[in-house]
Amino acid sequence: MAKMIHSMIRVLDEARSTDFYRLLFGLEVIDRYPFDGFTLIYLANAETGFELELTTNESQSEPYDLGNGYGHLAVSVEDVAAEHERLTALGIPVGKLVTMERDGAAFAKFFFVTDPDGYKIEVLQRGGRFR
Repeated sequence: MAKMIHSMIRVLDEARSTDFYRLLFGLEVIDRYPFDGFTLIYLANAETGFELELTTNESQSEPYDLGNGYGHLAVSVEDVAAEHERLTALGIPVGKLVTMERDGAAFAKFFFVTDPDGYKIEVLQRGGRFR
């Protein structure tokens, strides 16, 4: 059986991105591997074994074209309303807090935030299928 271990996104500025993911989601740099022309940076926290891999390319000076195939990353939190308030108080632009229903019952409560490179991140209330 396969085990998902990480997702990779390309970023322009390592410090800006690592600061963003640390501040918003408590992700810390756990490994950093410079290569000729690019660097791989792995972020994680104690909540999960899943990692976010950031890739910086030395030759890239313009924002990446995210295209129309990328959707979003997702994280779950214990109290999505409190997290929405916390990020708003920090001056982070966040989307509206939304409750999505299915068959007359709450299915998901969430909001979106955008990282410095334009990647969308869904912040979900932990529970149900979103553990």
